[in-house]
Amino acid sequence: MNKLQFKGGWNEVKGKLKQKYGQLTDNDLTFAEGKDEELLGRLQQRLGKSKEELRREIESL
Repeated sequence: MNKLQFKGGWNEVKGKLKQKYGQLTDNDLTFAEGKDEELLGRLQQRLGKSKEELRREIESL
């Protein structure tokens, strides 16, 4: 799967990520349509996880 697919709204997903990873800021979670790779890159740097791990985690929320 190339593009992130969110269940529900992005605000809900963002809130769940902030609860799970308290060190994330709103800037870390800024998502613009078509910029999913940029978002994954920021999260990868902050959390030390692979893009594929992050993609699966986000899609499971």
